[in-house]
Amino acid sequence: MGDWKTTVGLPRGRRPRSFSPLREHLRDTFWFAPSAALVLVVVVWSAATAVDDAILTALRDAGDEDTVSDLLGIAEDAKTVVTTVSAAMMTFIGVVFSISLVAVQMAAGQFSPRIVRIFVRSRITKVTFAVFLATFVQSLLVLTSYDSQSDPALVSSIPLVQAVLTLILVGLSVILFVLYVNSTLRLMRVGHVVDLIASEALRVVANMPLDISADEPGGLGAETARFAHHGRAGVLRDVDIARLVRAARQHGVVLRLVPRIGDFVVPGTPVFSVHGGPATKGLGTLGFRVAVGAERTYHQDLGFGLRQLSDIALRALSAAVNDPTTAVQAVDRIVQFLSSVARRPLGASLHRDRQGTVRLVQPVPGWTELVDLAFAEVRICAVRSPQVTRRLLAGFDDLLDAVPEDRRAPLLRHRALLVQAVERTVPEAADRAFALHPDRQGIG
Repeated sequence: MGDWKTTVGLPRGRRPRSFSPLREHLRDTFWFAPSAALVLVVVVWSAATAVDDAILTALRDAGDEDTVSDLLGIAEDAKTVVTTVSAAMMTFIGVVFSISLVAVQMAAGQFSPRIVRIFVRSRITKVTFAVFLATFVQSLLVLTSYDSQSDPALVSSIPLVQAVLTLILVGLSVILFVLYVNSTLRLMRVGHVVDLIASEALRVVANMPLDISADEPGGLGAETARFAHHGRAGVLRDVDIARLVRAARQHGVVLRLVPRIGDFVVPGTPVFSVHGGPATKGLGTLGFRVAVGAERTYHQDLGFGLRQLSDIALRALSAAVNDPTTAVQAVDRIVQFLSSVARRPLGASLHRDRQGTVRLVQPVPGWTELVDLAFAEVRICAVRSPQVTRRLLAGFDDLLDAVPEDRRAPLLRHRALLVQAVERTVPEAADRAFALHPDRQGIG
């Protein structure tokens, strides 16, 4: 469970702060936004059709056939544009996204395969794709509304409002295309990628409860039961904190999440333990309060951001890539993240009900575990790169100044191991002295 001396809870009388599981899971999918856009465009087209019919009926009731003739001429002119849009839009969508996917694939190979999820979660990507598809479908629907009659007295539909709506969607598509290309090109820049990763990781830190409790494990009560995972095997992505707290309050127990967010679970793995009361039949639905997927997500995973930053640094330090400057940029963000949690209590989050009673205990990585995740592999691979060793040493020194005394030990250990490795590996004294000189820019 990690360090139980300090635990995180919520102020008494407040609901546990929780994210929306449905919203977060939908953000990790690519199908929802385009599907919603297709439904919405059909609804809007139906409304525009009703407006067009109402205008035509009103003009005929008023006996204004000249205006009807003028509108029919305008609609026929717009038909040429709508036909062109309908023919070109799907090809345009295919070409644009094929090129973009190649670019993302190149970025994933250069940095880390896990950055593909940044592309999937990108709002501009989803909105652009949704508007492109909506424009294509809207143009097809408008073409079906045109009447074969050319006589103003006999025509039954003049899709003028529909055509104008299509042109508006075309203009919006052009604007979004520019924004989308800019966003995709930024994904190929390592500085932007590590900044996005760091921002997501810091958001997880910001969403952590702030109130501190000193409850000990014994305060949970005796363990009375355990509930195992019965779904598919996969990574524990997140749990529905609000519903779990509510279920525990209703049954008068305390629930403890056994695995940590990000752990791989298989059927039969214990997921929850029950403390302080009997395991009643109603608790059998706890398995529906956890989400298991193929890969880790940011939702409640404190260490996932560090994992990605470490992966980028390791890929950059490999012989195949040999890009120490990218590794230095990743180390910059690693130091930023560790600085943000330097004085936060870590080990376990206590989530309380409205009365302030602890109802859910959720393990989170401790300080030593985060430091090891951040530096252990990078330190080993950085020995022959003076740019990275200098940046690592500067990072250690900055963190040593930022953390309280009881958290200095893992930083001092990694610093000493780095110095020892450089002294063993680099034969020349001058090169060793250069590699062991702290520098926030590595080699500026």
